[in-house]
Amino acid sequence: MRKSEVITKNPAGALEERAYRLIRSALIGGDFTPDSKLSIRSVCAALSLSPMPVRAALRRLVNERALDAKPSGTAVVPRLSRREFSDLTAMRLQLEPLALTLCAPHLRLSQFQRLDALVEQHEAALLASDPKGVRQADTGFLFELYRCCDSALLLSFIESLWLRRSPMLWEARWALLGSSVGRAPHRHREITTALREGRTQAAGDYLAQEINTAAEFLQEVMTFREE
Repeated sequence: MRKSEVITKNPAGALEERAYRLIRSALIGGDFTPDSKLSIRSVCAALSLSPMPVRAALRRLVNERALDAKPSGTAVVPRLSRREFSDLTAMRLQLEPLALTLCAPHLRLSQFQRLDALVEQHEAALLASDPKGVRQADTGFLFELYRCCDSALLLSFIESLWLRRSPMLWEARWALLGSSVGRAPHRHREITTALREGRTQAAGDYLAQEINTAAEFLQEVMTFREE
């Protein structure tokens, strides 16, 4: 085989994709609050990567409007305006119950077992007043369902909303955990039961109630960009 026929790998591209996925996952998971600064140096140190792939990954996230860019090159987690948060909530209310409808036919025993375990983790974290545990169980439960919807496009839309939603929610974690909203169990157990019984519309309604209740509380306690 001639050299020209050999397909070479692109290690730089693979490193960029790894950096992009790790930073994106951290944003969706709520590892950052609004106004957090992500310098190239700090991200390189955290991910053990060189500056070039990290710079490219941060640029991609800026282009997706998941991050803002400062003239110094530092990326910053944006703080939403009140209108943006309201719009984001309205879109979540349309897309996330739809994902439940699409995922229902694909759920199997193994998925329900993982959902049950995440419900238990969520309730244990609430009792322990552990905001990180609550966040991880909440995110894990919902994305266990969303990944089963068999629509990569819908999943990408939901992830793009969570890129902007999660930092605001994490900033308000103590206010949320100390409130009647935060102390009340999520509707996850009801969602799982409804999906088991084939009541897909009810599962979507439970999820919409959960999204609405949390959003109304957060509108009261969060600090928005214009404030």
